Amino acid sequence: MRLSFSIENWFALSAGLSSKSDWQLWSKQINHNWDLHIPKLNKLPMMQARRMSISSRLAVEVALELIENNNVDLAIFSSQHGELEKTYKILVSLNQANDISPTDFALSVHNTASGLFTIIAKQAIPITSISANNDGFQQSLIEALPTLQQKDKKVLLIDFDGMVPESYQTEIHQIIPYYAIGYILTNGNQLTCQSINKTSQKNPINYPQSLAFLHAYLNKKQNFIIQGLSQDWQWTINT
Repeated sequence: MRLSFSIENWFALSAGLSSKSDWQLWSKQINHNWDLHIPKLNKLPMMQARRMSISSRLAVEVALELIENNNVDLAIFSSQHGELEKTYKILVSLNQANDISPTDFALSVHNTASGLFTIIAKQAIPITSISANNDGFQQSLIEALPTLQQKDKKVLLIDFDGMVPESYQTEIHQIIPYYAIGYILTNGNQLTCQSINKTSQKNPINYPQSLAFLHAYLNKKQNFIIQGLSQDWQWTINT
């Protein structure tokens, strides 16, 4: 499979990273302290933020930042673990025979962030919520392709994740506890991506796909590989 598109804009938030200049500096460093404070939110209403998980807050904040003074035709939200923190909290409450919080129950579904985004933005944007294990970012690009192939269409792509509860950490190796990365994609040939057979090449740091892509993109690597589960992806930045 071959993909081709352009990036009109991007934005991201994570621990100690709240601006594009922060991320540019991050892309030049080998190590980053992922235990730093989560950035302050500027777009998301406080009353809404209080009810949401940290990962959903970051995802919606990034989405609101990117659509300011801009219109998109489709929004895709990708998350490997979704609202796992809230789901785990509900399971603990059930195990202890305690009442379940109606708010936690209502906001425990995988499309919580995407749904709240359209409500807060007050825009009736078609949305898709994707979970594809470690392949979420690449699968989101495939989901965006039919829309991007239409004339003058824009797609908002948000990839995010939150903290994996301690009980699951023996099975899930997590480097970054909270992050949200967003792109506004358009039709074009700024970047091309080709699926390839699995390679022996390993990324220096086992970042999620969207972070591995951002790292290479900010470093303006002309050719790089993003690892997938059953296949890898050869990327080219066309200059």
